[in-house]
Amino acid sequence: MASLATSDFSMCDKTYVGHCHCGAIQYEVTTDIQSVVECNCLICKAAGWQLSFVPAQQFELKAGEDSLVDYQFGKNHLHHPFCSQCRVRAFRRGENEDGQTMYAVNTRCHDGFDRSEVEINQFDGANLQVHCAQDFSNCSPTRRKT
Repeated sequence: MASLATSDFSMCDKTYVGHCHCGAIQYEVTTDIQSVVECNCLICKAAGWQLSFVPAQQFELKAGEDSLVDYQFGKNHLHHPFCSQCRVRAFRRGENEDGQTMYAVNTRCHDGFDRSEVEINQFDGANLQVHCAQDFSNCSPTRRKT
């Protein structure tokens, strides 16, 4: 579980509270969300993810660690935890190409987040040999289709 160190963030960063449907899983993420990624691979599409990517030090799981069930597939690069009670997938985690732990948070799970104020970038993960959902390096905003 990562903790938030406020000295690591810019003045534009905002702290968002996120949670699963039943509230068992609760987290905070501190970032400046200018855009989100929508991927059309099967797992992203099925979960309805609109993702924002943050390093581990900007994510803090506040409640529900004991309610998380981990799901991995393919090359097992990413963890896709979901709530054992309501089954919502509020975030996932993995490592980027530099070995840094990253979180992809589902902005649809954030309280008060207005998606109409951010750019939505489409990512064609369905047509990749290695899907976005299997490897963070293929889903980074620098390699997205807009």
